[in-house]
Amino acid sequence: MGRGARQNPDSFDSVARFRFHSGLERLLVHGYRSNQIAYPFNEHPGIKDAIEAMGVPHTEVDVILVNGRSVDFSCKLQDQDNVQVFPVFSEVPINSPRRLSPLTLDPATFILDVHLGKLARRMRLLGFDVCYRNDLEDVEIMNIAESENRIILTRDLGILKHRKVVHGYLVRSDQIDGQLREVLKRYDLYGKIRLWTRCMICNGLMARVEKADVLDRLEPRTRLYYEDFHRCSSCDRLYWQGSHYVKIAAWLNEFL
Repeated sequence: MGRGARQNPDSFDSVARFRFHSGLERLLVHGYRSNQIAYPFNEHPGIKDAIEAMGVPHTEVDVILVNGRSVDFSCKLQDQDNVQVFPVFSEVPINSPRRLSPLTLDPATFILDVHLGKLARRMRLLGFDVCYRNDLEDVEIMNIAESENRIILTRDLGILKHRKVVHGYLVRSDQIDGQLREVLKRYDLYGKIRLWTRCMICNGLMARVEKADVLDRLEPRTRLYYEDFHRCSSCDRLYWQGSHYVKIAAWLNEFL
C-alpha cells in the first residue's frame, strides 16, 4: 500500500486517534480528513512518520500533544494514544509546550521552488535574499538550503517531508499577493522590508550610480527625462523610475 493511503484497521494491532488544528487538517490526504482520525498501526512507529503519512510535513508542525503531554518527533505511538497536532502561532491548551518549529533564521534568507518565480521577484523587490532558478531539482534545493542556511518555500508537500529539511514552509495561496502575505506573516518580515535594494532578476544588491557613468547605455528619452539610476552589483542591470517603476510603486502602495 502506498505511503499516505488510508489503511485497513482490521490488519493492525493498535490504533491512535489524531486531531489536527488551525488549518493543518486541510493538508491531510484523502481518507484522513475528519475531526477525529483513527490511525491504525503495528509495533510502535515514530509520531513524525505517522503525521507525514497522513499528509502533514514536519516543517508545518510546532506542537504535538499526546494524552495532554507535550512531546517531540521522537515519540513512539502507543495503543489508544490521543494525539493533537498544532501549527506555528496556534493556541495550545497547556502552558509552556515544547516547540518543535525551529527559530526563524536572522536574517531570514530563502530558496524557492520552480513554481514560485513570481513570488521570488516580489520578495526581492521587498529586499529579501531569495535564491531562485527555474531549473533546480528538489535535491538541489535541499542541498542549497542546507549549505547556505536558507528557508525553503514550496508548493510541493513532498520536499518538506524529507529529513534533510529543517526550515521550510508550504505556500498555500494560488495568488501572488496572497502568497506574499503568507510568507511575510509566517516569518514576521513586515518590519524587515527594504524596498528597491535587490535586483528582481538575479537577487544582487543594488547601488546608486551616477548618470554620467552609464550615459552610453541609455536610450535618448531616458537620458532626457531621468536623473536617478541604480545598478545591480551582480548582473549590471540598470534601474530607474520609469513607467514600470510607477506601476510597481502603485502596487506596493496598495499592498502595504
